[in-house]
Amino acid sequence: MLRQRVVTALTLLALFLAALFLLPQAGWVVLVILIVMQGTAEWSYLARLHGAAAQSYWWLTLALMAGFAWFDANHAAQQLLPPHLTVYVLSLLLWLVVVPLWLGLGWQVRNPWLMAGVGWLVIIPTGLALMDLRDNPRLLLGVMVLVWVADSAAYFSGRTFGKRKLAPSISPGKTWEGIMGALAAASAYVLLGWALSDYRHLYVFLPTLLLAAWCWVALAVEGDLFESAIKRQAGVKDSGALLPGHGGLLDRIDALTSTLPLAALAMLLQKLP
Repeated sequence: MLRQRVVTALTLLALFLAALFLLPQAGWVVLVILIVMQGTAEWSYLARLHGAAAQSYWWLTLALMAGFAWFDANHAAQQLLPPHLTVYVLSLLLWLVVVPLWLGLGWQVRNPWLMAGVGWLVIIPTGLALMDLRDNPRLLLGVMVLVWVADSAAYFSGRTFGKRKLAPSISPGKTWEGIMGALAAASAYVLLGWALSDYRHLYVFLPTLLLAAWCWVALAVEGDLFESAIKRQAGVKDSGALLPGHGGLLDRIDALTSTLPLAALAMLLQKLP
């Protein structure tokens, strides 16, 4: 099982790097829309949308993504901020307000269309972030690698040292020891990046970078726990079976859904006059 997970992860990494640095912009947009549509298909399964309702949800998602892509293609030359900004603010409210209440109070949302709307707030901002952050591929890759490093460290440290459960009613496999391992790995990643950068002599920035990395880990864990809660509500182990050893696409990108939109929001805010 572990070998299969590693092979799948390495294959995905190689394909992602090739797409990130070699695909033309139009090809990247198409790839992102395909990722969003796969995530939408898996979410509709978790939300218990079936038949015509599920198909309507997929077509509406495709229309939304096509609309965002059209706006970007036709207004990029005017250096206008995309309407993504509003989407990212909604995503921020979801992850900083709604999801903590959802997890803390153990909400059970049974209405399929309400769940579908939540899915849009999870998946669409992630897709838009992949589009926007590609303008700075090093930033995109750096944020994603930070999440992957923390996730891998949490998995292995949790398996080795895990005793105290983090959220047993939501995800029994996650432990506080795993979180400590994730924080340690994220800290090491930041320290290495800082030591290799041109700003390594500016020690004053280091505490801020470490604090930001720890907050990023907390957000990634929140995204992971939220998807676990949704799967538990749906009564399934995985969101799908697309990726051997991992489950569905959402099982692989759950920690990115809570982090990438906020990174894109921060980048867009820097462009404001």
